Amino acid sequence: QVQLVESGGGLVQAGGSLRLSCAASGLVFSRYPMGWFRRTPGKEREFVAAIAWSVGNTYYTDSVKGRFTISRDNAKNTVYLQMNSLKPEDTAVYYCAAGPYGSSWPPQRYVYWGQGTQVTVSS
Repeated sequence: QVQLVESGGGLVQAGGSLRLSCAASGLVFSRYPMGWFRRTPGKEREFVAAIAWSVGNTYYTDSVKGRFTISRDNAKNTVYLQMNSLKPEDTAVYYCAAGPYGSSWPPQRYVYWGQGTQVTVSS
């Protein structure tokens, strides 16, 4: 059974930083592309960042480029999202997700999802 468990969310002032973690189990983590998404009330889920399963290719939505960094530690089955220079508009529930096994890049869909962690940025 695949499980993705996010942690690291919380309340931070604008301009501050948080690092989200997503621990994966039940899958060959090193062969899955991983992504981060976010959702705010009344809005659709929004893609934030993704990282390939091989050679570390990454890409980001424009609104977080230069502020957020996605990374992974395959030895720990964990993907991270380092968020710097946070803004109130970054407030959302953040979800990690795993793309299809051995997917081409970038993945066209995600097959496993975590439960989410709340990030609140105060002004």
